[in-house]
Amino acid sequence: MSFHSAVIQKLLNTNAHIGRRVTANHFKIFSEGTRNGVSIVDSDKTLICIRNACDFIGHLSRNNARLLFVNTNSLFDEIIAQMTKAIGIKHDTTWRLGGFLTNSSSPRRFRGRNKKFNICAPHAPDCIVIFDTERKSSVIKEANRLQIPVVGLVDSSMPWETYSKITYPVPANDSVEFVYLFCNLITKTILKEKKEAMAVRGEGTVTRGDVEQDDLIDQTAQKFVFPYDKLPAIPEDISKTKELLDKLVIVKFNGSLGTTIGFKGPKCTMEIGGGLSCLDLIIDQIEALNAKYGSDIPLFLVNTVDAHRKILQFLAKHPNKNIHSVEQSTNDLKDASPYTPSSAKGQGHKDEMDSFNLAEAIFPLVNNRKLDILSSQGREYILLLGSDNLGCVIDPKILNYLVQNHIELCLEVTPKSSAKEESKYSQDEAKTPILTPKTNWRFVDTMWMNIESVESLVAKGRLTISKLFDQQFALSVPNSRYLPVEATSDLFLLQSDLYTFVEGTPTRNTARENPSDPSIQLGPVFRNVDDFKERFKAIPSILGLDSLKVTGDVWFGTGITLKGKVSIHAGLGVRIVIPDGTVLENRTIARQKDLEGSSS
Repeated sequence: MSFHSAVIQKLLNTNAHIGRRVTANHFKIFSEGTRNGVSIVDSDKTLICIRNACDFIGHLSRNNARLLFVNTNSLFDEIIAQMTKAIGIKHDTTWRLGGFLTNSSSPRRFRGRNKKFNICAPHAPDCIVIFDTERKSSVIKEANRLQIPVVGLVDSSMPWETYSKITYPVPANDSVEFVYLFCNLITKTILKEKKEAMAVRGEGTVTRGDVEQDDLIDQTAQKFVFPYDKLPAIPEDISKTKELLDKLVIVKFNGSLGTTIGFKGPKCTMEIGGGLSCLDLIIDQIEALNAKYGSDIPLFLVNTVDAHRKILQFLAKHPNKNIHSVEQSTNDLKDASPYTPSSAKGQGHKDEMDSFNLAEAIFPLVNNRKLDILSSQGREYILLLGSDNLGCVIDPKILNYLVQNHIELCLEVTPKSSAKEESKYSQDEAKTPILTPKTNWRFVDTMWMNIESVESLVAKGRLTISKLFDQQFALSVPNSRYLPVEATSDLFLLQSDLYTFVEGTPTRNTARENPSDPSIQLGPVFRNVDDFKERFKAIPSILGLDSLKVTGDVWFGTGITLKGKVSIHAGLGVRIVIPDGTVLENRTIARQKDLEGSSS
């Protein structure tokens, strides 16, 4: 693929080519026509306009010109704040005051309007970059009056009065993804010009600050992740939420058996607690939503050959429900084999994003024409569950945001603990990093897909999660939405008094003060799920527990309470039995005698 084709593909991935339903006459030079009543923007012309705008901004930066970035869309705030920080420009917000340009030459006359006006820039900017042009026509008028050049995003419905005053128009859909791409190009352009200017002046010495700034750009250029906390609320009108849910279908991929923990059968059918399995919890969630909003969300189970028969037997206890099972065929596996993650092939260069083979979940639906049937029924979005993640919540708020912003694909990710510790910004301001390296994120095996985009992904061979993460929209969700069942230590947490399940959704016990879950390490004798059940008569109370480490031949009674840091190690030939009602707080147990004096 040529460089030009690669850039055009990036523009298409950001939906830059999707215009509005109205196409003004002066915008037709950028239009390729319409489809379904929506204007289609020519991506080649968008690219040309981006180059012209960046060349102009670069020329100004070479001469230390003053740039002003104007935005009123809260979705873009974090992107622009990170950009201005990276290029070393103050994020001036004095433009929010009406007349800030035309009155800037005589600020003393207007002290009474806003005292903060006195600390604004004493000179007018040399260029204004506007990201939501339609909302800030007043700024454009002032800039035109003072003959200040304007770089702005324009769309097919913009009136001529506004469009004619923009010096460097960039025709594109002002989606979050495109604004991020545009800001990234501006950032790289300005830093490149600054480096070249330093080289001309002989200022070749690179300081630690310069290195950190370069590192910031290299890292932030890798991924923009949108915080879950900033999603708008769903409409209060129940009928509108029902219309939203009527566009959704849930697809659960059952590709793993429980053999790693000694369970004979599909892991999704293994009991988690209270007689419920992971599959039961998903069905309970769907039934709760259907009852609340009057919807009828279908559930499709894509099963491997090994799991299909037992899952059908399991579903016998859920009769007369909108549940459908699809078995992988030989052709499905053959089609999916080119996309097998490197870890499954035994290769060392594993990408942590590729936790499962996405193609194995997609091809059975495509080859069996299931997607065409769903599309004909008015279904537009798929919520794909790739593993037995009990923290997954079918959230109408996410679906509403995707539909409103025409986002075709969304991956749910959560920050790794190391990323959270290193990022002061994530802790103090937005709870999750906004522009961070890909390695800071963990895919939670949950993704949302527009049904119409699936065939495009198949045709272009984009069925690898790591590549989709690089190119598509990602949503940072709380750690509470990632509760995998990979070992008996996970069962220990989920079966304890730390969690209860309400309508299929895990609910954390509010009595626990520590926001994070305790660290649980169980030795090899607990690895098998049957042995795990036998060694615990009942799961201890762990509301005050920080960490638990158990190794060797250890048995637990009922009514036990663990607090603080507890370590129990039974050496070779040693058997330790924790009596009923024992309370262990910050204790290290190595033999039965160490339990003497424990409160009970």
